[in-house]
Amino acid sequence: IFMIAHVTARKMPTLHRHEEEKFFVNAEGRKESVPSIHDPPTRELSVVVPSYNEEDRLPLMMDEALEYLEKRQKQDPSFTYEVIVVDDGSKDQTTKVAMKYCKKYGSDKVRVLSLVKNRGKGGAVRMGAFSSRGKKILMADADGATKFADIEKVEEGLKNLQPWPNQMAISCGSRAHLEKDSIAKRSYFRTLLMYGFHFLVWFLCVKEIRDTQCGFKLLTREAALRTFSTLHIERW
Repeated sequence: IFMIAHVTARKMPTLHRHEEEKFFVNAEGRKESVPSIHDPPTRELSVVVPSYNEEDRLPLMMDEALEYLEKRQKQDPSFTYEVIVVDDGSKDQTTKVAMKYCKKYGSDKVRVLSLVKNRGKGGAVRMGAFSSRGKKILMADADGATKFADIEKVEEGLKNLQPWPNQMAISCGSRAHLEKDSIAKRSYFRTLLMYGFHFLVWFLCVKEIRDTQCGFKLLTREAALRTFSTLHIERW
């Protein structure tokens, strides 16, 4: 296995941006250059929302997230945030729906990054993270499967990991405690596939994360830079 890994190893991947992906469109309809993760952070939190054909589900997630973030900012004016919706080459009106929030809250708080073509979830998250301004970067799914207020739990998890080596730490959300309820709604075949997949992930990849597929992960800026700089596979 080590021999195969050595022979097939590739150089560090390069992030390719199409010309159209180097800009955000602000609330006034003008183009702004995207920030870079290599720049010093200017926000406390960046929320990256990878979205592909999510015009129907995105509003529920955005309403819940922005209600929470606005309330938190009122309670603590020092708390600053941005939400980056990454439209991963959608064929529906995802960008148009997301732009409504940009116009409502302002492009300093809500930004829409439209990718020229579908890259895959990994590629969409990476593009959003590399265009973020936050000290911490939250990956959150557009389907709203996780309550947004649960960010406080992953923040606590991140805090408990201190001291962070080289300022790098990642806290992963989990819905494993809801597994019994979800199994009751699945067919036996899907449940069998689920357990088989979980076993492969446990055996080949990570053993201490119970719900690797939960799309709710909080990273320090340094951890996001290191993680997504080495990402070769952009698909799901």
